[in-house]
Amino acid sequence: MFGVIKPYPSPIISGRGVDVDFPMLAGCLALLGLGLVMITSASSEVAAVQSGNALYMMTRHLIYLVLGLIACVATMMVPVATWQRLGWLMLIGAFGLLIAVIVPGIGREVNGSMRWIGFGMFNVQPSEIAKVFVVIFLAGYLIRRQQEVRESWMGFFKPFIVLLPMAGLLLMEPDFGATVVMMGAAAAMLFLGGVGLFRFSLMVALAVGAVFVLVQAQPYRMARLITFTDPWSDQFGSGYQLTQALIAFGRGEWFGVGLGNSVQKQFYLPEAHTDFVFSVLAEELGVVGSLATVGLFVFVSIRAMYIGMWAERAKQFFAAYTAYGLAFLWIGQFLINIGVNVGLLPTKGLTLPFLSYGGSSLIICCASLGLLLRIEWESRNNMGSEEAEFQESDFAEEPTHGRR
Repeated sequence: MFGVIKPYPSPIISGRGVDVDFPMLAGCLALLGLGLVMITSASSEVAAVQSGNALYMMTRHLIYLVLGLIACVATMMVPVATWQRLGWLMLIGAFGLLIAVIVPGIGREVNGSMRWIGFGMFNVQPSEIAKVFVVIFLAGYLIRRQQEVRESWMGFFKPFIVLLPMAGLLLMEPDFGATVVMMGAAAAMLFLGGVGLFRFSLMVALAVGAVFVLVQAQPYRMARLITFTDPWSDQFGSGYQLTQALIAFGRGEWFGVGLGNSVQKQFYLPEAHTDFVFSVLAEELGVVGSLATVGLFVFVSIRAMYIGMWAERAKQFFAAYTAYGLAFLWIGQFLINIGVNVGLLPTKGLTLPFLSYGGSSLIICCASLGLLLRIEWESRNNMGSEEAEFQESDFAEEPTHGRR
C-alpha cells in the first residue's frame, strides 16, 4: 500500500523544507477551522440530548479532521504520475464500492438511503470516493484520447460508457446530488479537453432532459421541486426544513446573533450540523460572516483552477485536468449546498466542502487538497514524471517563474 508513497522529494520533504502553495493551504485551513467551530456550535444541543455530551459531535469531527490532515499529507507524497497509472484500478474500485453499498447487509441505511458502508463506529460514503476517482480516470482518458475527443463523436461518447452506469448506481442509493456533481464535473472536464461547442451543447441538452425525467420519475423529487418555489405553503410539512433555514437567515441580519446563540439549531432546523450548517452560520455570524465564508470558498476554488492552469502551462496535462476536475467538484457541491440553504435549489442532501460534519466528505476534501498541492509543487518544479531522479541540490534555489 505504501509503495506508491515517495518520501523524497515531496512538498513536505524538500531542500527548502515544507514547500507548498501557502495561499491555498491557508484558505482551506481557515475553512476547516471555521467548520470545527460551527460544528461545535450547531451540534451541541442535539449531541447533549442524544449522547449526554454536548461536545460529542465536535469530538468525532475533530477525529475526522485529524484523519483528513493525515490523508492530505499522505496524498502530497504520492507522485502525480502514480495517480495517472492507477486510474483504471481506482475506477474499478469505485464501481466495487458503489455496488457494495446497495447490497443489503453491507450498505447501511440512514433516512431511507443506502449511502454508507459501516465500519464499527464509522461510516464510509462510497460516492465521495467515487467522484474523485472518476475525475482521475477521466483526466487520464483525456490525455490518452485527446485527438479523438476533440475530433470524433466516438471519443466524446466513450467516457459515458463508464459514467452512465456509475450514475445509475448512485441513483440506486439514491444520491441525486452526488450524481449531478459528478456528471457536471465530467462535462466541464470534457469541455476543457477540447470537445466542440456543438457536441458540448448537445450533452448539456441531454443532461437537462435526463434531470427532468429523473425528477418526474420519483414523487418525492417532484414534491421537493414544487415545495422549494413556495415553502411557506406547507411550512409544517414538505417545506419545513427550508422555512426553518430561511428563518435562520432572517434572524442573523447583518452581524448575527453571536457565536453559539442560534435558536434554530435547538431542534427547529433538521440536519443543522450537516447539510444546513451554513444556515446556522448565517444566523450566528450574519450577512458579514456568510459573505466572508463565501469569499473563502470562491478563493480556494479559483486557486484550484489556477493550479490547473499552471500545470497546463508546464505541459503537465494530466495534472491540469485533474486539478480542474477537483475544482469543479468543490464548486458544484458549494453551489448546490448554498443554493439549497438559501432556497434557490430544491432540498438535497449534499455536504458543504470542508465545513459540514461528515467523515467521508471531510477526509476526501483534505485528500483532494493534498493532490492539488502536489500538482502545484510538481508544476512549479517542472516535475512531470515519477521516474525522474532528483537530488537535494535540485531544490536549493527558489523558483523564479514569477507567476504569483
